[in-house]
Formats: sequence, C-alpha cells, structure tokens
Amino acid sequence: MTAVVSALQTPDDRAVDDPDVPAIVFDRVSLAFDDNVVLSDISFAVRPGTTLFLLGASGSGKSVVLKLILGLLKPDSGVIRVRGERVDNMSEQQLLKVRGDIGMLFQETALFDSLTVADNVGYRLIEEMGMPLDEALGRSREVLGFVGLAEYMDRMPSELSGGQRRRVAIARAFASKPRHLLIDDPTSGLDPITSKTIDNEIIKLRDLERVTSIVVTHQLPDAHFIASHEAVQQNGRVVITAAHPQKAEEAEFLMLADAKVYFEGTFAALRASDDPYLKKFLS
Repeated sequence: MTAVVSALQTPDDRAVDDPDVPAIVFDRVSLAFDDNVVLSDISFAVRPGTTLFLLGASGSGKSVVLKLILGLLKPDSGVIRVRGERVDNMSEQQLLKVRGDIGMLFQETALFDSLTVADNVGYRLIEEMGMPLDEALGRSREVLGFVGLAEYMDRMPSELSGGQRRRVAIARAFASKPRHLLIDDPTSGLDPITSKTIDNEIIKLRDLERVTSIVVTHQLPDAHFIASHEAVQQNGRVVITAAHPQKAEEAEFLMLADAKVYFEGTFAALRASDDPYLKKFLS
C-alpha cells in the first residue's frame, strides 16, 4: 500500500506532545436531557497519538461524548479538557480555535453533493481558515493521495462508491492537519474489503501522523484490527503489519452502559472478561 507521506509529515509546525499529558480528558462529566440521564460521572483520558474505541449499545451516549468534546453540547457538571485547555465552559468564539485542531468524520460522510471531491476536501481550508485557493488545492491533492484517491479530485460524490466517499471524508477531516480525530462508526454498512481500507487509513493517521483518535464503533473486528496493527515505512512504501504486543496494548476500549463507564481496558481484557453483559455484547 502506497501513500503520499512526505508532504504530510510536518513536525515543525506541530506542538511537541508530552506523552504524560492526556490529549483529551473527561473528569466526572454528567449530562441529562430532562429526565433522561445520558452520562453520569463519566471519567476517562486519551493519551496523545493513541486510539480510544468507544463501545456501547445504541443510545448509550457515544455520539454525545463526541459532541461534548466539540462543544456542541455542554455538560451539566464535570470538566472536559483538550490538550490541557478546559472546553466545557468556553465561549463559541473560543471553541472555534479548539475545533480547528479537531477533525470530525461523520457516519454519513456529510459531503457536499454539488462540490467536487477536491472542493469538498478543501472547503474548510478556504471558508474557515482563509487559505488561498491554489494552496488549498495543493493540500487537497496531498491528503487525497494519502487515502489513495488523488485521481478522483474532479469527480462528484455521486460518482464514488460508499467506501470512496468515506475515504474522501477522512481526507477532509485531516486536511487542516488536526491533532485529533473524532470518528463516528467509520465502517458501518461497508463490505469487509472496503472496511479494511478505512481501517488502514485510521492506522496510518495514528502511526505516521501521531493523530489522537476517538472511534465510535459497533464493529469489533474492525476495532481489533486497528488496535493490533501498525503502519510502518519500508523502502519508501507504507505497509500495514501486525503490531508488537506492547504497541497493540496502547489502544483503549471503553464501553458505556446505563449512563456509566461499564468497562475500560485493552481488547484482550475485554475479550477475556467473564461479565455476562460483555460476553453478550461480544457475541
């Protein structure tokens, strides 16, 4: 598998991450909609350059967690931090800067039907960041090359397959070089081959770009594949290979149930659990 890597690896224009400082923190966060308690005293932390897989039944609050990080919702209590900055009490203007460092991949991709692939990828760069058109076009070409779709720049979304649209959405989410990605059910409804392609892109962003990700998913095989594989460069190519056991254990799995954190740990611990609810969920 090849990728446009050199143009994306720009450590000089990124802050150096302190591995001891969590990238994202929830500290005793609670939220209810009227009498419906969605989250109750939720706490967790995500280390820089790692992936947290967020599991749970429909309606358990997984997507709410993503909206809280973006500041689209405010918690009733508790503290939420992104790179050490408290975001739960920020104004909308302050949140704009934080959101500039976060890429969001929606389940439905949310591409603009009337714009080309290149224009979809570059939309945020031009409209929100004020990047010149030629520079935005160049950046679009780079990130589309990263996901293997450079030759599709002039296509319309209607001309793409479901998997290709999802990869365009990944390119758009990463175009502004964010240090964080929030990914909502990235492989839902896709065939196994296409799902593996999406999984590989998430792995590359984590390992080659040190992107911190929170992945909401119902697809445990995909989550396990991402957790147990890594991207490495070999002879100028990017190869997805089985990860060293220590690397595989960096991925955290967190399950929400009954508005609480029901499980937190590695995939090996999740699979080895004798808890009846977890066993039912895994089956």
